[in-house]
Amino acid sequence: MNTPFDLETPRRASLLARLRSSFLTGLVVIAPVWLTVWLIWSVVGWIDGAVLPWVPNSYQPDKMIQDLLGLERDVQIDVRGIGVVIFLVFTIIVGWMAKGFMGRSLIRFAEGIVERTPVVRSIYSGIKQISETVFAQTERSFEKACLIEYPRKGIWAIGFISTTAKAEISDRAGKDGGAMSIFLPTTPNPTSGFLLFVPTMDVIELDMSVEDAAKLVISAGLVYPNAKDPTEPEV
Repeated sequence: MNTPFDLETPRRASLLARLRSSFLTGLVVIAPVWLTVWLIWSVVGWIDGAVLPWVPNSYQPDKMIQDLLGLERDVQIDVRGIGVVIFLVFTIIVGWMAKGFMGRSLIRFAEGIVERTPVVRSIYSGIKQISETVFAQTERSFEKACLIEYPRKGIWAIGFISTTAKAEISDRAGKDGGAMSIFLPTTPNPTSGFLLFVPTMDVIELDMSVEDAAKLVISAGLVYPNAKDPTEPEV
């Protein structure tokens, strides 16, 4: 495993320098694992804390396990994750109902009431737009990664091809060759960026996948899809 700390050191490096290098390398290995586990554990606990209070007391998972095993009530049992299962099942049922005619009619009626309510409509509208952008499962996605000259000629940036520009934008920006809608992500947060309309002839499509290009952007150029030889596929 190569890390940013695997630098060439003098043959007679001091003990402190070797310890420091080992510590930083270990930190690179441990930190992502620990943060991932901590984040998942915290999110699961947060969902359990929000869902389980709605479950009747006699059906609480910890009490059901206590009754099943014949344990005393003062024995504390932390059944983490049951709330997540309940939330997933409930969400699937709501989504299934929302796809039906009655569900759509009910949602339209409820949204009509919300839209006539001051303050609430602004909050609901913002949250709805974010949810649709993040969670909506549609066929709209970035097609390919590309290179464009930005912010000026001679400087290249990685972008993601969204769609082919249409109508007035294509006529005015692309002229004869058409134009493409390019999302230019920022580093290290690729969820923010700029929407650019670039003439098709100025867009260089890349062979690397969108996921690999995103890794390259997030790592600020430290992680390449194939660091050994970009011209050869990974084994």
